[in-house]
Amino acid sequence: MKNLMYASVWMMVLSCYSARGQNQNAIQLDTIYANDYTNVALFFPESIRQGIVGSKDFVFSFNRDEAQHLGLLQAKPGRPSNLLVISTTGSVFSYLVMYKESINRYTYFVDPQERIGTETSNYSNPIHFSGEVKTSSGTPPFPYDRYCEYLIQKKQKIGRLKTRNQGIILSVENIVFHKDALYFVMEIENRSGLDYDFNYMSLSNQTRLKGKRKSMQKLPKEPLFTHQVPKKIIPGEVKRFVYVVPKFSLSRDRRLIVDLVEAQGERVLKLKINPKYINYPN
Repeated sequence: MKNLMYASVWMMVLSCYSARGQNQNAIQLDTIYANDYTNVALFFPESIRQGIVGSKDFVFSFNRDEAQHLGLLQAKPGRPSNLLVISTTGSVFSYLVMYKESINRYTYFVDPQERIGTETSNYSNPIHFSGEVKTSSGTPPFPYDRYCEYLIQKKQKIGRLKTRNQGIILSVENIVFHKDALYFVMEIENRSGLDYDFNYMSLSNQTRLKGKRKSMQKLPKEPLFTHQVPKKIIPGEVKRFVYVVPKFSLSRDRRLIVDLVEAQGERVLKLKINPKYINYPN
């Protein structure tokens, strides 16, 4: 399992290299030393979106509620590992990390030139399909739009999955399994006095690591198809739409996170979904 974790993280790094055609030897990765009784602070040139460590002996923490440049690293005795950090703009930074009982450097200011590459996709602009998804042969594997429209009209509910912020209410009305895909029927209601401009919504699988010091890792679920995603919700309006993702399941130590972000606004909503709704959909 540990070797698989190492391999998956390094595959992410190598994919960034190949995607942007950057020279892997152009930037030499530094080694960062940490221990279990001090915090090593890393200040990145861009706000942190995701931080992944290759071993449970290391914990990298950062503000997940409000994007910031600061990350904190701690370690306990164990084998060397690596730290992969992705910024909100898609820049990728990677470092070797090692435990050391006595360290003499507690703060790192990361230079923008230290990034090893960028993601191939734009996180701020997720893929939105407007029609049927095509296979390599040019034929549609399934008429997603028809089934999505059926689910919206059906108005079946799976439970009380709802969150709100400043008059904006986000709810998951239904989760349906059909033909190797999960359909998330979403609803946004605007009870505020201002328009809500839709920026993006993301689904991610969040894993809580066990141990005395806990950290979290979020793995995004890219949509196969989206249906009737609104651009604007005016006051008093209710909009329903559907996200379709490949079939998956969650263990007890995981949960699905739905993030809804307003365009040029601060009304950001986060909804946490229990594994039972994913493993036992309608």
